[in-house]
Amino acid sequence: MAREQYVQQLDLLRESMFSLGEIVELAFKDSMIAVIDLDVKLATKTLALEAEVDKLEEGIETSIFDLLALQQPMASDLRLIVSALKITADLKRILGLSMNVAKIPGKIEDGHIKPLTDTRKMADIAIYMLENSLKAFKTQDAELARAVAARDEEIDKLFYAVWVELIEMMAKDTSIISKATYLLFLIRYIERIGDHCCNICESVIYLATAERVKLN
Repeated sequence: MAREQYVQQLDLLRESMFSLGEIVELAFKDSMIAVIDLDVKLATKTLALEAEVDKLEEGIETSIFDLLALQQPMASDLRLIVSALKITADLKRILGLSMNVAKIPGKIEDGHIKPLTDTRKMADIAIYMLENSLKAFKTQDAELARAVAARDEEIDKLFYAVWVELIEMMAKDTSIISKATYLLFLIRYIERIGDHCCNICESVIYLATAERVKLN
């Protein structure tokens, strides 16, 4: 009976992690749609997801500490628990960054100062990284994790290109500084989300192979 309960606890931990990942994915995707379209209604709906994530995170942490304290897991089970703890922290940070993105639409009036073409590209790559880092976690696919992390370089290149463009625009027209500053924050948030996806990939590789790597 004790073994059966232990297995059930591990399964519940996995399912809770998958649910957390799905909500964080939704929050990031919807926050980006909201900021690109300046959709305040969608932004408000997205901000409401934070409470749901907080509740899930609390349950995951409780499960992890119970497993560590009462079950004394070993080998791959212990790696799962350690990885789940680290991935939960990264997902919570991605959620926080998504909340920051969702707050921008309410602060910008009369449209963006430029088309957000490259910013949208950054977001598309970050969304791919988030989706597939979580897929790698679900399938314990170390090779997928490595491939996902490699795409962070694309985000970094776009980040610096957009950063330079915005700085130059502000130097030429000081009236746009406020709006441009929000866009600078936006690309920084996306860039940081890419970094946290790399962290998730590192945890996946540790889970799958027991190898500790740095991918960011």
